[in-house]
Amino acid sequence: GGKIPIRWTAPEAIAYRKFTSASDVWSYGIVMWEVMSYGERPYWDMSNQDVIKAIEEGYRLPPPMDCPIALHQLMLDCWQKERSDRPKFGQIVNMLDKLIRNPNSLKRTGSENSRPNTALLDPSSPEFSGVVSVGDWLQAIKMERYKDNFTAASYTTLEAVVHMNQE
Repeated sequence: GGKIPIRWTAPEAIAYRKFTSASDVWSYGIVMWEVMSYGERPYWDMSNQDVIKAIEEGYRLPPPMDCPIALHQLMLDCWQKERSDRPKFGQIVNMLDKLIRNPNSLKRTGSENSRPNTALLDPSSPEFSGVVSVGDWLQAIKMERYKDNFTAASYTTLEAVVHMNQE
């Protein structure tokens, strides 16, 4: 076999040379990141070995500057470790179609992280409807495995989560 383009390739395709529609979805997420970052190199100057190690440890590319949060979330969905957890291409098309039909959903970008994201507290916010606890929210963003970490750090209310910062 030939060389594998590590930066664009799903972990299972690197490890077992198992190429599927799900590994193509991973690659699509990387290309989407490249487009939204105006051609920046994925994982910058990291070596291929460092990229593989970082991915295994759960690292994912951050949102490109001014990238709508909804698009970065789609990228993160494409980069789920378990290939069965990644969206199918039909679902990606539907998500993009919904976003195009609702341009306001593309106005929120990662650059606004300096101020709290109160969509979480807004009961009319479509992506968080039905979310009334930190546990619900973590489940909604597929991160329920971190519930104990949030509890240990005293992030027990949505209000506390909204005001959390990177420090």
